Amino acid sequence: MNRYIALCKIVEVGSFSKSADLLGYTQSGISQMIQSLEDELSLKLLLRSRTGVKLTPEGEELYPYILKTASSYRAMIEKTKEIKGIESGIIRIGTISSISCHWLPHMIKEFQTIYPNVQFILHQGDYTTIPEWIKSGEVDFGFINPAVASGLNTITLKDGELLAVLPQNHPLARNNVVTLKQLAAEPFLLLEEGALSEPLEAFHTQNLHPNIKMCIHDDYSILSMIEEGLGVSILPELVLRRVSYDVAKIPISPPVTRTIGIAFNNLKTIPIASRYFIDYFKKHIPD
Repeated sequence: MNRYIALCKIVEVGSFSKSADLLGYTQSGISQMIQSLEDELSLKLLLRSRTGVKLTPEGEELYPYILKTASSYRAMIEKTKEIKGIESGIIRIGTISSISCHWLPHMIKEFQTIYPNVQFILHQGDYTTIPEWIKSGEVDFGFINPAVASGLNTITLKDGELLAVLPQNHPLARNNVVTLKQLAAEPFLLLEEGALSEPLEAFHTQNLHPNIKMCIHDDYSILSMIEEGLGVSILPELVLRRVSYDVAKIPISPPVTRTIGIAFNNLKTIPIASRYFIDYFKKHIPD
């Protein structure tokens, strides 16, 4: 089974030597493991080049099955540890930036005071990539809007408000509230979140079409653009906490909200450490 784990790590980091260091093998040892696996399957799985390591076409076809096999093996090992009373393991989470910046640091710190041997791996993505990672087994669970979790199980955590963000010298910046109609008339910077955009859904509900000037995948890049006067946006209130950008943050009328939940394949089969963390998170959801 270590051969499958080694292959997954090589694909993840793109290097035999880095994988060997991370897994505690010699480079020769990890090369022999992959050769043994290829011999067993009678297929070439990996190609080495000056730019790194990549899967062969045959490897691409088999990789989802190998990934799931390695994930199932990890889950079995975690269950064995649970039976033995050893509450440790690796928790792999798919997350959006606002959650990884504002919720997870404190939650991870508190959780590790109880289970100090647990390790965390965070994969930051969007409403398209995170569900795909969950289904493929690349992450154990993810934080997303349940509306995009087709084919997955979900736990709804809470709703959060979205705010209008404008340059400080913008005429609307002096308002107590702004409307979607007012925002639709301005150069709009859209946070690209994949399969779903809560701001666009809000505009479309009112039959409005925002004047989108840029689509950007990073919250803080948008804030920097707004600070320079390049447009306005709608961002989660959670993102706007403790930011140092010189921008105006104003409530929207009617309010625009988003729902955040946890999505997963099967709660009974994900690693025990991840189940413990989900239970802990539900009981200690931050404001």
